[in-house]
Amino acid sequence: MVLQYKSKGETRWKKYPGKDKIKGSVSSYDFRLLSGDKTKVLAKGNYSKVLKRFG
Repeated sequence: MVLQYKSKGETRWKKYPGKDKIKGSVSSYDFRLLSGDKTKVLAKGNYSKVLKRFG
């Protein structure tokens, strides 16, 4: 599975480097969880919702 994030104002998704490496709080970002081959979105939304699906 692949975890990606983007700022709420941006359109491009980036690979998630870790909670301590992003600027600001996680509430100012959108997150999504993709399947291993990056073809299917498994979860999309806020940080806690996506991590609940990840675990």
